[in-house]
Amino acid sequence: MLYPLDPFSGRTRRRAGWIAAALLILLTGCRSEAPVITARFMAFDSIVDLSLVRVEPALAARAENLIEQDFRFLDSTLDTWKTGAMERVNKLLPTGESFVAPPAILPLVRMSQTYERLSGGLFNPALGNLIALWGFNVPQPECNPPPRDQVIERWVKANPRMADIKLDGLEIQGNNRALRLDFHPIIRGYAIDLAIALIKELGIRDALVQIGPDLRAIGDRGGQPWRIPIRRPSGAGVLAVLKVMGDESVATTAAYDRDFIYGGQNYHHILDPRTGHPARGTRSVTVVHGDAATASAAATALFIAGPKHWHEVAQAFGLRYVILVDSKGTVHLNPELHARLDIVDANAELIVSPPLASPAAAATVHPRANPA
Repeated sequence: MLYPLDPFSGRTRRRAGWIAAALLILLTGCRSEAPVITARFMAFDSIVDLSLVRVEPALAARAENLIEQDFRFLDSTLDTWKTGAMERVNKLLPTGESFVAPPAILPLVRMSQTYERLSGGLFNPALGNLIALWGFNVPQPECNPPPRDQVIERWVKANPRMADIKLDGLEIQGNNRALRLDFHPIIRGYAIDLAIALIKELGIRDALVQIGPDLRAIGDRGGQPWRIPIRRPSGAGVLAVLKVMGDESVATTAAYDRDFIYGGQNYHHILDPRTGHPARGTRSVTVVHGDAATASAAATALFIAGPKHWHEVAQAFGLRYVILVDSKGTVHLNPELHARLDIVDANAELIVSPPLASPAAAATVHPRANPA
């Protein structure tokens, strides 16, 4: 089983089966070939892809079964909009009463409070009511009229934040009647980190776990780097390819992930807590980081910060590699990531930012930014 993992303190369909039992890749050095076993199943309303290198089929099957089992548990436990544990949490939080929360939820609350501080409030999973108001509480939102400005302003004024939640051991207490948690921005990254921890415990050194646009890769792919495509902001085609070796996560937040068109205007699910409306100025953000949960949270915060303020938010998170595509299609990225990318789209307009600070030099708190 997977156990809750907090980086700051120490739906599902039956599997489609192993797609390839032994894909052979040419290697360099003393090895001549290595089998790559892959699997695919559904979880978190997304396709889950597993790739395991130099692993016996029996061990690979065990890893897949354990990961799918635990993903099913997390999916049912953390789903905000279905009957279950999160439904009870979200009913009790606005009351101000202290209650015992499911253990699986507590690490996500702690992480989200940290990410909220680092982002100056741009990352905020406490906006569940606002998300439902817009109709983004489903995988495929309907093309309904957007909410009235007066209603949106009421929720913005209520200002529910992760900081309004108090943790005391297993007990949790809310201090804002507008609170409703929706961990969708980091659930996939969190689950990926847990899966990688399990894979390592099984003694597997080379693997990739991907849920939708988010992934984490360890080791290598038969002596070669994992080649990770970064999609164009439209979602069609490849903008660039990133080579990953060792242990890195890649997370992408994009407007095309969940959106709808009404009256000729596109509305996406990434809401700016300061305005209550979909964030403007950005089409997609990709972050490369050591763990997937942080990468997912940072990508959301940088999307909202936009092309004018992404760099300072990235420094607050201690990020080293960021690529942001603005609403005009211009690609903003830091020089450290630029050096690692193979640009596929020769027509892409690039703006290379000043270097990002190293994680050790990152600020611990970022002031609440103003809307771009």
